[in-house]
Amino acid sequence: MNFIELANKRYSVRSYSDKPVEKEKILRCVEAARLSPSACNSQPWHFIIVDDVELKNKVAKESFMALSNMNKFTLDAPVMIVLVIEKKNMSSNIGSFLKNKDFSLIDIGIAAEHFCLQAAEEGLGTCMLGWFNEKVVKKLLSIPKSKHIGLLISLGYPKDESFPDKKRKPIDDICSFNGYNK
Repeated sequence: MNFIELANKRYSVRSYSDKPVEKEKILRCVEAARLSPSACNSQPWHFIIVDDVELKNKVAKESFMALSNMNKFTLDAPVMIVLVIEKKNMSSNIGSFLKNKDFSLIDIGIAAEHFCLQAAEEGLGTCMLGWFNEKVVKKLLSIPKSKHIGLLISLGYPKDESFPDKKRKPIDDICSFNGYNK
């Protein structure tokens, strides 16, 4: 498939089948993320693949609140990916300081999307999650207190194989040439 078809195929899956995800497919997703660009080639990421059912469920439960249904679908995902932000190299650190911009957040976003696009290519579904109890997830996975978790990604085979229509703004509403025209 061409890239636009792949980008259209990738969406946030919130309903997973119970089919296990093959390790080879997970590793190809990590490889795609590994190849992604980063500021000053700092590669400030570490992927923790959580596929042990009991541990995965504990991590998943930390992505929602008892009074809300938001993110409860993570319990059905056979795999959770935890993306830990690693130390940036000196060049990226200096650039982040001088520009007052945390490039590692941009870098992990690019790596996460590479992961998710490869997952779509593999016939897998993903959903990136920014809502989670970082303190508890770090404890569950023995992540040092000095580290931060950038995001979680649920991973598995979508229960429904049809792709929803994407609702996006028209291109003229999000794009202008040679200056800001909105």
